[in-house]
Amino acid sequence: MTANATNLAPAATPHRSTLGALVAVGALVSISLGVYARLHTPTGQTIFAFGFPAVLPMKAWLTTGAAALGIGQLLSAAWMWGRLPGAGEAPAWTGPAHRWLGTAAFVLTIPVAYHCLWALGFQQTTTRVLVHSLLGCAFYGAFVTKMLVLRSERVPGWALPAVGGLLVAVLTGIWFSSSLWFFTTIGFPGV
Repeated sequence: MTANATNLAPAATPHRSTLGALVAVGALVSISLGVYARLHTPTGQTIFAFGFPAVLPMKAWLTTGAAALGIGQLLSAAWMWGRLPGAGEAPAWTGPAHRWLGTAAFVLTIPVAYHCLWALGFQQTTTRVLVHSLLGCAFYGAFVTKMLVLRSERVPGWALPAVGGLLVAVLTGIWFSSSLWFFTTIGFPGV
């Protein structure tokens, strides 16, 4: 084996093993939430509605806000990385705006997830509900993975955009399986 081949092998392995470990931590978070939601006896009680007429409109609107902010974060990331066609160079405020969009989106998901976990638990009454339960658990695992990848210098360069894109995709799936269903089935209460 040449000296160059010896030097290249260790550099590639830590990236894959580090990314694998970070993904495993996120998967553990997702699985833990799912197991808790499945084993916990749901209370069936409304915890809080933040001034909305009921908890379901509150959850639909907060999830809509989180999804919109998530799309904004995806667009700001694309702009920062020069991948937003026709947008030119991103101004200095784009980075802080990107972080605040993500923070606000995450904060909006907390009361929704708390109610889902505590009052409803993991449900599988229909395919839509099962998909929603799975995506809800996956969202927090993907979020944890993104935060860990963001802080790691030992992952491949493609990992952060991939995990960030996955996070937005999962949040969008949550919106489609809950808020869109609610608005098309129930209407727009709470406006």
